[in-house]
Amino acid sequence: MNYIEIQTRIDAANAANNDGNYDEAEHIAFEVLEELDSFTAQILKNIDGSSEPLLVGDTDPILLRTDALFVLVYAAHRRGMFNAALEHAERILALAEQYSLNQILPKAWNALGNIYLYLGTYDKSLENYTKALAVFEELGLKPNVATIMGNIGLVYYSLGIYDKSMECNTKALATFEELGSKKGIANTLRSIGLVYIHLGDNDMALEYFSKSLSIIEELGEKTAVAVSMGSIGAVYLNLKSYDKSLEFYSKSLSIHEELGEKSSVAREMGNIGNLYQIVGLYDKSLEYMFQALSVHEALGAKAPSALVMGCIGLLYANQKFEGYDSYKSEEYLLKAIALNEEIGAKHNLYENHLYLANHYKQNGRWKDFAFHFERYHDIEKAVRSEEAQRKTEQLEYQRKIEESERDRQVKLARFQEQEKILHNILPANIADRMLDGEKTIADSHENVSVFFSDIVGFTKLSQQVNAQDLVGMLNGIFSQFDQLARKHGLEKIKTIGDAYMAVCGAPIHIDNHAERTALFALEVADMMNNYSTVTSDKVSIRIGLHSGSVVAGIIGENKFAYDMWGDAVNTASRMESHGEPGKIHVSEEFKHAVETFHATSLQFIRRGEINIKGKGMMKTYFLEKNI
Repeated sequence: MNYIEIQTRIDAANAANNDGNYDEAEHIAFEVLEELDSFTAQILKNIDGSSEPLLVGDTDPILLRTDALFVLVYAAHRRGMFNAALEHAERILALAEQYSLNQILPKAWNALGNIYLYLGTYDKSLENYTKALAVFEELGLKPNVATIMGNIGLVYYSLGIYDKSMECNTKALATFEELGSKKGIANTLRSIGLVYIHLGDNDMALEYFSKSLSIIEELGEKTAVAVSMGSIGAVYLNLKSYDKSLEFYSKSLSIHEELGEKSSVAREMGNIGNLYQIVGLYDKSLEYMFQALSVHEALGAKAPSALVMGCIGLLYANQKFEGYDSYKSEEYLLKAIALNEEIGAKHNLYENHLYLANHYKQNGRWKDFAFHFERYHDIEKAVRSEEAQRKTEQLEYQRKIEESERDRQVKLARFQEQEKILHNILPANIADRMLDGEKTIADSHENVSVFFSDIVGFTKLSQQVNAQDLVGMLNGIFSQFDQLARKHGLEKIKTIGDAYMAVCGAPIHIDNHAERTALFALEVADMMNNYSTVTSDKVSIRIGLHSGSVVAGIIGENKFAYDMWGDAVNTASRMESHGEPGKIHVSEEFKHAVETFHATSLQFIRRGEINIKGKGMMKTYFLEKNI
């Protein structure tokens, strides 16, 4: 396969992931990685064994490899196989760091943040999200910024810091709405719904979940549809609308089963089992609990397995249940205790000890009761102490987060201020090129029009007014020139004393550059014909115009300046200096450039041939409005 064929296969794998065909996606991705091994081995050999610089295209196999690994990350993540997802994501990050794949780095950090979030390693999750956010903000990639902001909101939600979670999600939602990103809007609405359900506002939670579901059903995002339906089922359970809760849990389960999302299947089975236990349908509850346990154990998911074992033990201990079985209750509660001890899930562990102690009390087994009640009391006390310590640590952690956020905002503000300053002193696209890291900017422009003007008798005038009035006068005149230049699409190059230079057609090409420059010059001339100094003296200017080619670029290391050079600049300057007060003196080349666009509102008055310093005899004209 060539690179194009490999990319086509990766696109097919991504499509399979989007459709929930994770087996197919993984199959294609592994095929692609195998195919790339031969390419990559040769490329890495060339890179590692040669002092030659990396050629454009040499990293193509490496980039394709990261694309294939991203497919595996997504598929493993959706299946609940987080360790596998983590392994693939770390391979992506290693490649990105080793071969300076700067466009891949923030995507790898985001993937790692997602995985650590689901693993409950919130500090690492936030660390990776923050790195990704800084890069995306610097690049101005709003969709990515909004996505990461929403992900950070989920971290705060998981930490129980609901105000920060809501703040992040609100920012993300505003950006997605601005961009018209329906998928982003839907995901963020669901995240806000999660916050409301934990704040006990079930009505608001239901409203946000329903809005989210409506959008993702329209988009056909099956996994997201299933997740939102499960969330709505939880709200109805809280509202004791058990029929509606079962309806949405069942729909969610059906979609997850169709997509082969085993971890989610087990979760929804457990939810349905819990619902049946609440309404007293114990046989049904046990059936779903065992199905959930079977899937969790097959996936090696110890925490949810222990949780379900405890629920089964409680169910067997319920004397209202026809299948009441003291021995099985003891069996499953002991299994839950052993597994929770293994994984260190102390909160569930002390609850299991309490349930088992009550079971022994009910059966008159006082020695066993005393042992497990004491274990319950000791572990519960330790947990409360740990929770108090954790709360203190959480406050410290939050302080560090806020400090980190302030630092990030300061860096962003500095970058934005730098960007603002550069845009004020340089043409916009030149400033953007500098911000993107371009070191040397030098461009040739074949067809531009150059404008020069000079105030007649400025030296004499400067002797008649004080410095403040003189500077104020020049500022007033040139500020109006700047406004007219923006109106007609010219770029101001510089002012030197009382001289003003502008160009049209650079740094961005404009076809009718001469016509625009002519109209600008006429408006400048009209403005100056009506201008008076503070002493009520009239001020006149000479204007010179020429069309031709120039070289333009950035000069200086600290005080940057965008300047241009070439015969067209010199000739335009000569047109001004050889002109007459109050008139617009233009070259024959400028006249021809204007006439190319049949500008009927303009007329050229032949001046004849004159001797231009440094140029010799030239045909020149005065530009006027065609009345």
